Amino acid sequence: MASSQYNARIDSNLCRHLVENMDTAVLLFDSNLKLVAINPAGENLLQASTRKLIGKSYKLIFPQNRECHDILTTILKENRTITEREIRLQLITGQIITIDFSATPVSGVEQVSEIIVEITHVDRLLRLAREDHLQEQYEATRKILRGIAHEVKNPLGGLRGAAQLLDMELEDETQKEYTRVIIKEADRLSGLVDAMAGPNTPLDLQSINIHACLEHVRTLINAEYPELVSIRTHYDPSLPEILGDQDALTQVILNISQNAVHAMLDAPAASSGEPNCLCFSTRPAGRFTIGNVLHRTVLQLDIEDNGPGIPEDLQATVFYPLITGKPEGTGLGLSIVQNIVNQHHGLVEFTSVKGKTVFSIFLPFAN
Repeated sequence: MASSQYNARIDSNLCRHLVENMDTAVLLFDSNLKLVAINPAGENLLQASTRKLIGKSYKLIFPQNRECHDILTTILKENRTITEREIRLQLITGQIITIDFSATPVSGVEQVSEIIVEITHVDRLLRLAREDHLQEQYEATRKILRGIAHEVKNPLGGLRGAAQLLDMELEDETQKEYTRVIIKEADRLSGLVDAMAGPNTPLDLQSINIHACLEHVRTLINAEYPELVSIRTHYDPSLPEILGDQDALTQVILNISQNAVHAMLDAPAASSGEPNCLCFSTRPAGRFTIGNVLHRTVLQLDIEDNGPGIPEDLQATVFYPLITGKPEGTGLGLSIVQNIVNQHHGLVEFTSVKGKTVFSIFLPFAN
């Protein structure tokens, strides 16, 4: 008898361990369609903790989603497994994702006692495919730009050197102005080419707190636009440190933030009359894949603004160098962002609609 109880306890612990480490979100509802259990993948997908979800009705777990409601109520009546593909699910946070939804009844003596729901985040699979495609394009673009940089900088160096020699020979200050313009423009073009090709210097990697970078950028934005933009912060102070270059990551946050501020100031009417607002938030993201590496937990840093959004015709190429929607822009800000994040073995992506643009940066923790 003791042996059977011991084996049952082992089986129970093994099942719990397997469910907790699944990539698929698993939810358990009782016969009243209230949530009684959820695994960590489910918490991550629904963007809410077990404490907030347990005991809630299916209508609150899946708000404004008729398909999920119909599946669960049908199972109570018909006692059969139902699977639906590519359902658009609106989360409690308001975010809409694409999922595969499978529900299986657990039958009691006379009726369904519980329902096991498995949810696969299809957007995540699509994101991984898109990430691979973007990485290939990024590497190809970098090779082309480095080749162009080499071909352009050689004649620029000769041009600058000739202008310096000519400047030393000239005595007329008016003529010297022309040679100095040539030297200045040659230096500017050389710097532009270097920025296009990306930095060659290695990162100064140390254990850092990402909130130090965010607070530094918040201070800079507040100093430059004290009454034009408000900044809200939602930090998770319990997050561990990451291995990164503090100056480089500060540049990443600053580039994205400045783009957001300029967009809000250029089109204030796009935010429905609301004050221009920038929001910095941090939180952990569980079981997240970057490249070919599955991380148990990574840092998620979101930079959100309520500006006009990124034009649809620019969204597919927004990280390419020299792509910009601003007449005076260089189009290098987000290219530099992607380069630095890639050097940190991280990922940057965004969603953008009118009134809400969110850039999300995912970085592995130091340990």
